[in-house]
Amino acid sequence: MNRRWKRRILLAKRWLILILPFVIIGVWISYGLGVGGLPEKTGAGIAKVKQVISTKTNHGWSHKRVQTKQQQIKTELKTYLKTVTADGTVAVSFYNLTPRSGSSAAQAKNAAVYQAGDLAVDQSGDKKWVAASTFKLYIAAYLFQQQKQGHYQWTTNRSDGFKRMIVNSENDFADRTLTSAGLDKVNNFVSRQGWYVNFTKGQAAITTSNSLVKVLQALDAGSGPFTNNANQKLLLGYMGKQIYRTGIPTGAAKALPKTTVTDKVGFLDDTNNDAGIVTLPSGQRYILVIMTNGHDQSSLSGFPRIAKITKRVQKIVYGHAS
Repeated sequence: MNRRWKRRILLAKRWLILILPFVIIGVWISYGLGVGGLPEKTGAGIAKVKQVISTKTNHGWSHKRVQTKQQQIKTELKTYLKTVTADGTVAVSFYNLTPRSGSSAAQAKNAAVYQAGDLAVDQSGDKKWVAASTFKLYIAAYLFQQQKQGHYQWTTNRSDGFKRMIVNSENDFADRTLTSAGLDKVNNFVSRQGWYVNFTKGQAAITTSNSLVKVLQALDAGSGPFTNNANQKLLLGYMGKQIYRTGIPTGAAKALPKTTVTDKVGFLDDTNNDAGIVTLPSGQRYILVIMTNGHDQSSLSGFPRIAKITKRVQKIVYGHAS
């Protein structure tokens, strides 16, 4: 009898050794692992375990660290833009684009901080503003859409006029397009895209900085009127060659040399505007629209102010990253 009991006890011990780890794991999962190893009686414990595992296995920043950095950047940017727009003579809209694929920025540990739109900030972005020649971006979009629908064909003269409209900001081609198309037709087209512009006979065109950001988003993405790859590249190429570069291009390059900009400017009376897509050497990219007036501006005198704002915005968001 003693031998039989000893065998039973030995067998029970072996089963206990086999089962005990699974019991411990079950309790651990049910309650979650709390701070200092104490169980938390909620699902939060499991979430914390998952977060710890994720942080250890992911070479990038933790979700919490990404959110903290994003909030820090946006808070500083909002504070600056409130200051610079306080007198009512400036509107600014900023939208960060996803870093260029394969670039050092895209592969950086903090890449998640710069996912498209996560840092977007505007101040007076919906304020209606004299567009000046930034309205020509809407003209380009309208013509590309007409071509897609088979209602417009490019001739040598039209192609030349289009180039001069963007590169030299000449008005003849844009004015002829508006006259032949009709202001209401162009206004309606723009409205259908979810953008805003108001062409009224005998008055300067009106738009907003947020609307111009949306146009540039579509252009960058090759969506909406910009789905034709050749047209998209043509317009971006001309914007990269446009001759008035003392605004966003100058400010971005001062913040970081070798930064490139494709933009469209506008100047009329005391209005100086600039709307551009900026690419840093690291592959970081963003859209910036700055609209200004007042301060006794005339001709191009307001563009140094635009450059100054650009430099500060870029440094706030991207620091000195190359």
